Amino acid sequence: MNALRIAVLARDPHHPLLAATRRLLAAQGHLTVDAGQPADLLLLKARTADALELARRYEESGTPVLNSSAATAFCQDRAAMERQARSAGIPFAATAARGVLGQLAWDGPAVVKSRHSRRGDLVARADTAAQWQELAERWADEPVIVQRPVAGDGWDRKLWVVDGQLFAEQRRSELHPGGPARRPWTPGPDERALALAAGPAFGLDVYGIDLLPGPDGPIAVDVNAFPGIRHQPGAPEALAALAVRTARSPAYA
Repeated sequence: MNALRIAVLARDPHHPLLAATRRLLAAQGHLTVDAGQPADLLLLKARTADALELARRYEESGTPVLNSSAATAFCQDRAAMERQARSAGIPFAATAARGVLGQLAWDGPAVVKSRHSRRGDLVARADTAAQWQELAERWADEPVIVQRPVAGDGWDRKLWVVDGQLFAEQRRSELHPGGPARRPWTPGPDERALALAAGPAFGLDVYGIDLLPGPDGPIAVDVNAFPGIRHQPGAPEALAALAVRTARSPAYA
């Protein structure tokens, strides 16, 4: 078959997942190119407004994009994410309040997150009125969602899915720092089911989902389009295979 041209659009084009995927594609005779060049497929790992606009131009020209610009943009709105997850039957951390942080009042222990997910956004826990006030002073104009803390053990359950293949580990929660940063973990049936359900619910082929153990089973707290997947054997192979198959799909012929 003819060699493919795979464009890559990422904040860090040398990310280990992308670098390993490039090597695999090159070994098969395919060429990876910078975003903006003609290509048979675009891997969309960046999420800025400019990146999304470029991805849309690829789509308008008939070039497939992983993940689509619409799905990538949707997952940046944490309020919309919760509504979509619940409508799909995925248990999700409930929002207690939303608004501009400087205009909200503390109403008990809370996890505060920027409504719009982006690099360097706000994700913090306020267990006291003083902690809340400190955040409100630093992020006064930030649109946020406020969630009630989910009791956990200090470890986030991180699951990544590439074309239906699941990878997982536990990472120390940024809300509970200290100790080792990561540890192996094998998800159970409930965690696996939630992770695999998120793809169709959000229109994603490459994504991550963060879970916490809730009183009635696992609860999702975040979904990320095209996350950085590190230390997961088989993930670059799955991504390379997905890219080739999608680029050659009759739907885009």
